[in-house]
Amino acid sequence: MKPKLELKKQSIRIALAITLIFGMLSCTKNENKNAQDYQSIEAVGKKEAELTAPPFVPKPIGDRAAMNLIVNMEIKEEEGEMVDGVKYTYWTFGGSVPGSFIRTRVGDEVEFHLKNHPDNKMPHNIDLHAVTGPGGGATSSLVAPGHEKVFKFKTINPGLYVYHCATAPVGMHIANGMYGLILVEPEGGLPPVDKEYYIMQGDFYTKGSYGEPGKQPFDMNKAIKEEPDYVVFNGKVGAVTGDKSITAKVGETVRIFMGNGGPNLVSSFHVIGEIFDKVHVEGGDMINKNVQTTLIPAGGSAIVEFKVEVPGTFILVDHSIFRAFNKGALGMLKVEGEENKKVYSGTTQEGIYLPEGGTIQNMPKEKGAAKSVVAKTVAEQIKSGKELYGRTCFACHQPSGQGIPNAFPPLAKSDFLNANPDRAISAVLHGLSGEITVNGKKFNNVMTSQHLSDEEVADVLTYVYNSWGNNKTVITPAKVKAVRAKPAPKASAEH
Repeated sequence: MKPKLELKKQSIRIALAITLIFGMLSCTKNENKNAQDYQSIEAVGKKEAELTAPPFVPKPIGDRAAMNLIVNMEIKEEEGEMVDGVKYTYWTFGGSVPGSFIRTRVGDEVEFHLKNHPDNKMPHNIDLHAVTGPGGGATSSLVAPGHEKVFKFKTINPGLYVYHCATAPVGMHIANGMYGLILVEPEGGLPPVDKEYYIMQGDFYTKGSYGEPGKQPFDMNKAIKEEPDYVVFNGKVGAVTGDKSITAKVGETVRIFMGNGGPNLVSSFHVIGEIFDKVHVEGGDMINKNVQTTLIPAGGSAIVEFKVEVPGTFILVDHSIFRAFNKGALGMLKVEGEENKKVYSGTTQEGIYLPEGGTIQNMPKEKGAAKSVVAKTVAEQIKSGKELYGRTCFACHQPSGQGIPNAFPPLAKSDFLNANPDRAISAVLHGLSGEITVNGKKFNNVMTSQHLSDEEVADVLTYVYNSWGNNKTVITPAKVKAVRAKPAPKASAEH
């Protein structure tokens, strides 16, 4: 009996070995096909490619055959708004930053028409990382204003690829917004999901500092030093927030085609409150699972997928976190649907946690000569205050002043604010902690003091008081100065 048992075990081992060998040969065959054989696929028929502006993407390829695909793309140099009150001249592919999303499949033969609008001032070209050939197409596509260049290429490597302008000085053209994504789907297409979105990070360099109003030109010195004033998603601060947020419903799977135009900074892409079920690492075939934050190099990409299990607003960030909350690399995914208490309970106990001690945190004070203040109209205060609110307040109090339930009180129709402007000024200057009641609800959290000038405090509070149903109080720098001159109140005196 024993020899028969051993013989049976040996037969099983041999069968497993044969299966493994054939599996390895099969994988090798597929790898070889990926690398070599797609160029032999015959393209059948012809169609014009659908192009979309971010955050939207064209319809999935599905299982269609390889085709002759015509891409018509126009370069436009046009003025836009980096953040409220800050104008910037973008150089764009297709009129958006990032440029139009191009969706292809492996084996397609692409006929690319690159047009430079006659009103433009600069020559441009395009380097597509999906192209196998000199300059990724750049050597064949340099086009002057009012002209068109046509070149062809075959997509022979599936993946998500960056494209950008490669006209000298290359960095300046990219820094002005000339980048986008081209997707080459595998045979049979990507697996279907419920929602797909297009987001791309970029760093911008302006003569003025962040938020400095007016038209701001590109600053080459800052770019060379890699010291951006703005790091943003989809070309501007707030491009994927508020009513421009991307959306989904509970139970849906979201796929984000995420790129990084650079030109300098690496992105640490993260969605607060979610975990990526799948990440196509660097936009290629390798799939990593259960990822919290994925690294996207300048000139690189990733495809991330995750199922949303609970409702709420999920914040998209570059987790080099000062870029998110101080330079603009922040977006929002708004998810609607029924709560799932098994996955996330919400608040079960309220209290205050001060890991750095019982004192309110303070921003460091800077010495220097006082700046001269020019009196503003109320309209000018509101405009300035709106910009300040966007970079100092909205993460906690939200874009429309609605606050975050059980965490940060609302500023909209706030009885706490409207009853006592001096108290509001003091809260900005000195911070606020402990329990307060706003609109009949109790909040127990910490607001740190803000390092703002008298003029900035006046502007941001005037904006708040003149928004969202508040009582239209106007705060002056002199009023702020008077409150600042008083001793800082104790925490208990604020409630």
